[in-house]
Amino acid sequence: MIFTTYWFSVFACAFFPLFWAARIGWLRLGLLLAACFTFHAHFAGAAGMLPIIVLATTTYAAGLLRWRPVLYAAMVLPVLALVFYKYTHFVALNIVALANPAWGQHTDRLASAFLPITPPLAVSFFVFEFVHYLYDVNKGSPSIRNPAHFCAFTFFFPSLVAGPIKRYQPFLASLRSGLVAVTVDDVKLGVMRVALGLFKKVAIADNVTEGLRFWQPKYAHLTLPSRWEFLFAIGIRILFDFSGYSDIAIGLGRMMGVSLPENFRWPYLATSVTEFWHRWHISLSTWVRDYVYIPLGGGRSGLARKVVNGFVAFALVGLWHGPAWNFAFWGLYHGAGLAISSNYEAALGRPGLALAAFFARFPPVGWALTLVFVLIGWLFFFYPFAEAWQMLKLLLTTSR
Repeated sequence: MIFTTYWFSVFACAFFPLFWAARIGWLRLGLLLAACFTFHAHFAGAAGMLPIIVLATTTYAAGLLRWRPVLYAAMVLPVLALVFYKYTHFVALNIVALANPAWGQHTDRLASAFLPITPPLAVSFFVFEFVHYLYDVNKGSPSIRNPAHFCAFTFFFPSLVAGPIKRYQPFLASLRSGLVAVTVDDVKLGVMRVALGLFKKVAIADNVTEGLRFWQPKYAHLTLPSRWEFLFAIGIRILFDFSGYSDIAIGLGRMMGVSLPENFRWPYLATSVTEFWHRWHISLSTWVRDYVYIPLGGGRSGLARKVVNGFVAFALVGLWHGPAWNFAFWGLYHGAGLAISSNYEAALGRPGLALAAFFARFPPVGWALTLVFVLIGWLFFFYPFAEAWQMLKLLLTTSR
């Protein structure tokens, strides 16, 4: 984790006192940009920075031009870059190879000559924010004219690695406020949020991860209750790892007087799959809703189209986490859960209304079903599909 490295500790201890001491807006902005580029250069390297700089320059220029064909082309470019850098191997070896294994191997070897060993740092977050910016400009929102503000939006180091995914207008409004003044309360709340995130990540998630590594090879020999305890541990690990990252990012931003969007709101208290996605990775789920699901038509063209659009959106959510079939299945699994959760009343008629009334009267039932649904999904998120399927079967039997 980048935020727990010694380098980042030294970096933060050097940057924040300088930022707070600089009482002039343009000086604070200059310090922030210098820090952002230093951070990105250190962790991404020149090879990782160059593609992002090219995409950022193209996005900025297209936003200024505001010509619809250019905006569309500029939106396609970062998406193609994301597919190239992150999914080429997956497409070649898992999709092209379905048609012809030799073609898949050849495509993979050809692409490997041009691909870096790892994708550019945080390329998924960059691409989502570039697409959001260009889409909103295309819909009539104002362009970012100041190149320094655009760079701050693009390379803002607290949210660069793991989000939350920012929307440029509220971010820039908050940034302008932070450049003018950072209050003592901002610093206090930011430090407490960073401490909370570090506790979640280091004290809880990392330790649970070690426990999972120890017990996973022994999973088939555990008792049935212990297997379910193992499943709950996976849920704890994923929640505290992801939300810990977000807490640190939000806290670092708050220490500069900048408000980043909340990303997790007690998701395991949700009483339906729909509510879960209103609480889990909120910046991602709302991005996919606004820039994939709604542009596809949302629920405006009938129930069947609504369900299909939901499956497409959540397949993207799954693959966004990584180029692997288990992530795609996890996304489709939640797409199915959402389709049922949000449509069963209309689809079933009177029985659906009766079932909804039952859940409204007994919220713990909906909570328990939702939690089990989510936890089972984490098996397919956390492990390769075949292994996750075997682990799921062992949750339903006492055999070893």
